[in-house]
Amino acid sequence: MLDATTRSGGTATALPRAAATELAVATVVAAPAVPPGRAARWGRVLLSPWARFSLLVALLVGAVATVLLFEPQRLLANGWPPQLNGAAAAVVFAVAYGLCTVAFVPRPILNLAAGALFGSQLGLASALAGTVLGAGIAFGLGRMLGQDALRPLLRHRWLKSADGQLSRHGFRSMLAARLFPGVPFWAANYCASVSRMGCLPFLLATALGSIPNTAAYVVAGARASSPTSPAFLIAMAAIAIPALIGGAIAWRKRHHLRGRSPDQGVTPAP
Repeated sequence: MLDATTRSGGTATALPRAAATELAVATVVAAPAVPPGRAARWGRVLLSPWARFSLLVALLVGAVATVLLFEPQRLLANGWPPQLNGAAAAVVFAVAYGLCTVAFVPRPILNLAAGALFGSQLGLASALAGTVLGAGIAFGLGRMLGQDALRPLLRHRWLKSADGQLSRHGFRSMLAARLFPGVPFWAANYCASVSRMGCLPFLLATALGSIPNTAAYVVAGARASSPTSPAFLIAMAAIAIPALIGGAIAWRKRHHLRGRSPDQGVTPAP
């Protein structure tokens, strides 16, 4: 009897435990779960081309607002922070230079400032480093956040022509754009990012093509206190002559971006 009662009591004790376990499992299974389709739809929306392009626009607007709010030109008026000097100051200036170009600050102003702050040699090195850094940041942002949304919009003839030129002959096209002023720095950056041009040819062409114009502005900034000196006059000539040549070439080649006119290729009737 004792053995039977013990076995019966053990069975009676085990049955409620098993029932509780089954009830817990059933509760977990029956709990409402988040529909997997909703999470997938939100993921597609957030990663869609136009959502990423909206993020790019928001970043650029924020950068411009920051520049307008903090007015970096006050730094030039008050002088460079005294706790920085030499190479450390040049590195900080190069980083600030790159970020300012992303926020559409004109490079000639920054190049003149580099020459005025650091002289010809260190100023040129800092300005070129900032140029490549700013171009790389803009190219990366445009490639990751804007390319997929903007490429389907390249339907106009001159947009298609410019895109094809950058995609097929990226290095030499970007080198020419950097050598001859006329194309805004930021516009060349984002146009290249939307095209199929590679990042390495873009950065290399930017570094090489920016040397003459950047050096001219840096030397002009370094010698601005003596505007009649030969170095200042040569620098100003090096700024003006390429601008004139670039304008003349752009005027002569303007029809290539527009495509062939409707009258071309039409054989007149006899």
